[in-house]
Amino acid sequence: MRHTRGRVVEVDSVAELEWRLAAGARSLTGWRLRGLDLTPYGAALSACDVAGALFLGCVLSASTEQSLRARGAIVFPAVPGSPVDSYRSHLYSARELYDTPDYQDSLDARAYAWSRGADPDLAQALHDHAIDAALADWIQGRRLVGVMGGHAVLRGEPEYAAASRLGHALGGSYVVATGGGPGAMEAANLGGYLAGQPAESLDEAVAVLSATPSFRPDTDAWVRAAFEVLARHPAGADTLGIPTWHYGHEPPNAFGTAIAKYFRNATREAILLEICSAGIVFLPGAAGTVQEVFQDGCENYYADESSTAPMVLVGREHWTQTVPAWPLLQALARGRPMEPHVHLVEDVEEAAALVLSHR
Repeated sequence: MRHTRGRVVEVDSVAELEWRLAAGARSLTGWRLRGLDLTPYGAALSACDVAGALFLGCVLSASTEQSLRARGAIVFPAVPGSPVDSYRSHLYSARELYDTPDYQDSLDARAYAWSRGADPDLAQALHDHAIDAALADWIQGRRLVGVMGGHAVLRGEPEYAAASRLGHALGGSYVVATGGGPGAMEAANLGGYLAGQPAESLDEAVAVLSATPSFRPDTDAWVRAAFEVLARHPAGADTLGIPTWHYGHEPPNAFGTAIAKYFRNATREAILLEICSAGIVFLPGAAGTVQEVFQDGCENYYADESSTAPMVLVGREHWTQTVPAWPLLQALARGRPMEPHVHLVEDVEEAAALVLSHR
């Protein structure tokens, strides 16, 4: 990857480093070199101005590291014992998180177990900061619509099929972003992934998945069913999942083509809501979804007209009787720029039509 963010030059491969040095680069000020084995490059680095350069998780000889520090470079070593790269420059893929046949041995499970251990807070903060930067790069040129909903919805249930249809309808115009977990989140990512294919393909995929309704009691079978669908449809549309190891008992769904997985749930929640510039659809859910409704409502409450995004709650009985969030949201919106952008509808077809009408 070769790119520059402002005055910062990101160097994520040895090939990139060699290319820049061959092109005559002699000042590394403003560079960020991530995760590189630089042991063969001690002499080349000694000929460069490295003041202010960042070396993040790079492998260095003791003498080269001492020289870099003495000449003004900032060197952050790899975090001992961490299963994740705290300085990564790109988002996760499902294959990366599910890197072993047995989920208990996978990167996703190892990272969750490690996060429950002894004081890994600094490494987690560095990791989440790196994910922030990678996500900012990924969303450039893409317009995102959010779909929020309950993690407990089972494959094969009508609510799962409805969420998949919603993602399918929205995915033709926007990138579908979710919390990246199971249930309604998986269904919406699935629909968005298959947005360029006919409805029959989506129905077939839902049928394949319904044979394994939940990740309980067998996460491996649940993941295998998802990868079977992906194998049948290898060229889907971009989708985004933003899960968290805070809910490590909920495995990430495989239908996010890019996965921004965070350790800190508060960070993840705020970013997920912030980046959905095309609006958010809230499917029936419980406490987590209610939190997201009012967190998004607070942002819209203080926003001016130009930056207010649609909020669409699906399920009249759910949001007025079961979990009566709608009356309070409606009261907050009254007289504010957000008022015409807050909606309560009965089904996902109405919700998709409303969001698409705001294009």
